[in-house]
Amino acid sequence: QVQLVESGGGLVQTGGSLRLSCAASGRTFSSYTMAWFRQAPGKERELVARISNSGSVTYYADSVKGRFTISRDNAKNTVYLQMNSLKPEDTAVYSCAARYGSGYYRAPDNYDYWGQGTQVTVSS
Repeated sequence: QVQLVESGGGLVQTGGSLRLSCAASGRTFSSYTMAWFRQAPGKERELVARISNSGSVTYYADSVKGRFTISRDNAKNTVYLQMNSLKPEDTAVYSCAARYGSGYYRAPDNYDYWGQGTQVTVSS
């Protein structure tokens, strides 16, 4: 079992930055692929960024490429999402997710564990 707890959301102006953190329980964090998803009102949940269990391979949605950075600290059982140059269309609930093993997992159904989510609101 893995429990995930996100933090770092909030209200920010257009062009601002936020850093989300996701702390995981358990002793095998380094065995999990980690991802950040987001869901805006009336829209489907979408994959924002993914990082391999070692941290060596990352993936970004086109909409955030060049602005967001995913990273992880396996010693601290934590994954981060640094969000820069935020836009109003980035407003959503952001959730971290975990999947045991390595792979190019894109769909929400591919992930076994989820955090409760944290709200990010970008004002124009």
